[in-house]
Amino acid sequence: MNERIEINPQICHGKPVFRGTRVLVSNILGALGSGDTIEQVLEDYPNITREDIQAAFAFAGELARFEESPYEASAK
Repeated sequence: MNERIEINPQICHGKPVFRGTRVLVSNILGALGSGDTIEQVLEDYPNITREDIQAAFAFAGELARFEESPYEASAK
């Protein structure tokens, strides 16, 4: 997917996770979307970094473009 986010069918049923973890990108974006601060998320998920969160925002931005899905691109 990119250097911080991966999609692997062997990890969490192929859902996007932060590389080297089983932390779902959707969980982090959901927490931030519901009002948690970045600091709260980092405290709750010590296996991820501020750069991982920035990568999650970039990932969400790519999905929102509706051109070619990153899911499709990673499956090629």
